Amino acid sequence: MTWFLLCVGLLIGGYFIYGAFVEKVFGINTNRQTPAFTKTDGVDYVPMSKGKVYLIQLLNIAGVGPIFGPILGALYGPAAMLWIVLGCVFAGAVHDYFSGMLSVRNNGESVPNLAGKYLGKGAKHFMNVFAIILLLLVGVVFISAPAGLLAKLTGLDLSIFVGIIFVYYLIATIVPVDKIIGRLYPFFGALLVFMSVGLTIALIISSEHTLLPGVEVGDFLTNLNPNDMPLWPALFITIACGAVSGFHATQSPLMARCVENESNGRFVFYGAMIGEGIIALIWCAIALSFFGGVEGLNAGMAGNPANVVYEASTGLLGAVGGFLAVLGVIVLPITSGDTAFRSARLILAEFFKMPQTELPKRLMFAIPLFVAGAVLTQVDFGVIWRYFGVANQTTAVMMLWTASAYLLRHNKLHWICTVPAMFMTTVVISFLLSSHTLGAGLPMTISTIAGVVSTLVITGLVIVKTKGKGEIEMVAEES
Repeated sequence: MTWFLLCVGLLIGGYFIYGAFVEKVFGINTNRQTPAFTKTDGVDYVPMSKGKVYLIQLLNIAGVGPIFGPILGALYGPAAMLWIVLGCVFAGAVHDYFSGMLSVRNNGESVPNLAGKYLGKGAKHFMNVFAIILLLLVGVVFISAPAGLLAKLTGLDLSIFVGIIFVYYLIATIVPVDKIIGRLYPFFGALLVFMSVGLTIALIISSEHTLLPGVEVGDFLTNLNPNDMPLWPALFITIACGAVSGFHATQSPLMARCVENESNGRFVFYGAMIGEGIIALIWCAIALSFFGGVEGLNAGMAGNPANVVYEASTGLLGAVGGFLAVLGVIVLPITSGDTAFRSARLILAEFFKMPQTELPKRLMFAIPLFVAGAVLTQVDFGVIWRYFGVANQTTAVMMLWTASAYLLRHNKLHWICTVPAMFMTTVVISFLLSSHTLGAGLPMTISTIAGVVSTLVITGLVIVKTKGKGEIEMVAEES
């Protein structure tokens, strides 16, 4: 239990110490009006209180990723928990803060426009295509996963729940943000708190299970995977949403359009990522503890992390409590899936420069997106999940480099974004070069060397091209 509490404490401490440092580097302006007021439209730009915006942001980003990812990552042992803590504080929360605050500073614009402004038109076009693909993959993953759990709970046919979730997503995508998302999420948030806190307490007081049994210091730096899977770079792709996730860059602008003051940014964006990190830690600890270690977890999972969710929830909380806990897990992807399609609609609207105040114009983009999503639901979930993981982290890389370029242009401490950008760039390139299913299938040593060299080249290009630029832009933004 000591190790678990230490990890949670480090995450919370990271918010107050490193989060405050990141905020200082960015340099908030409490007198500057946010897009929620300058562009109020009653649909997407709607001022909301700090607490409500935080809760919506947390539910937007905390899909099935911080549950399924850490469960799969737990097969590597406690090293997964170390990555969640370090990744969340120094990469993921920084990524989320800048994706949100740069949007606030740029009239609520989405990540492709931000990438285009700070990295160039090529980056904008790349991100327009890539973000739409990622959001479609997210939407499909966050339909299939909750539908599967609902079918398991009720015994009803899977297709029934797929249809119901699709209808909800369509409605939530086109109605004003404060009508469904703003009203239902507080209830969903209570369910999320029950699931997280309830399972943690149940595990601590359980007489049958021990929290992180037999874990020693050395285990945090050791690969314990029972299937002999390499820790590098797969762990950093497997655990995305609980540590650093590009999907969040597509979600933060939604709440950037609702933030009432720049001073709320650290709590809303950095803080929501810390909250997601705690959720990821809980499920990583449950996966390692409920089954007695990685060997038991591997057998209990049987290739599907949903089995761990169901067995652990009902085993620790009983039938009724387990039902509510599983329901909380179901809510997470649903509250991210609806905003994934909403984000995709807004990105398309920005690209075609079409205002979204009128319902027919919202449907013009929403319907094709849902048709494409329906087609993708027919693809095997395992295949979709693998592509989602790579697309997710590639988007994170682009957002981190965008934030680094912004800081470089404004002569601020860019290394708080450049270092995690370099690390994640190396991860993605090494993974793609070494993967036999998604990439070139090269030996790991060659892939890693190529990843490091490519990252150094990219770093040099970004620094040389952006260093000292944007002086006029900086004056305009701060005015």
